[in-house]
Amino acid sequence: MADFALSILRLVAGFLILCHGLQKVFGILGGHRAPLASLLGAAGLIETLGGVLILFGLFTRPTAFILCGEMAVAYFRAHAHRAPLPIQNGGELAVLDCFVFLYLIFAGAGAISVDRFVRGRS
Repeated sequence: MADFALSILRLVAGFLILCHGLQKVFGILGGHRAPLASLLGAAGLIETLGGVLILFGLFTRPTAFILCGEMAVAYFRAHAHRAPLPIQNGGELAVLDCFVFLYLIFAGAGAISVDRFVRGRS
C-alpha cells in the first residue's frame, strides 16, 4: 500500500511542477512567459521536462535530483533574502517541493511508474 501512496505523491508532485513549468515556458495557467535564455526560462524548461518525467515515473531518481536542486536554488535566489523564514518570505512551496523531490531520490517512483514497468516488476 505504501508503494501506491508513493506513486500518488509522485504523480501530484509531477503534475504541480509541470504546471509551474508551463506557466514560465508558455505563459499559460495564469503565468507569464519568461524568455527561454533567462534563468527563469531555464527553470521553466527544467520544470516542464522534469514534471513530465516525474509524472510518468521515468528516470525518477535523476530527475528528482535535478528538481530538488532547482527548488533549493529557487528558494535561495527568489525567497530567502526577503525574510528569515519560508512562511515570511513566500518560499514554502519551494522548500516543500525541494524535500518532496529529495524523498523521491531515495524512495524511487513507486508501484505505478514507467521505471517499474521497464525493470519488469509488477
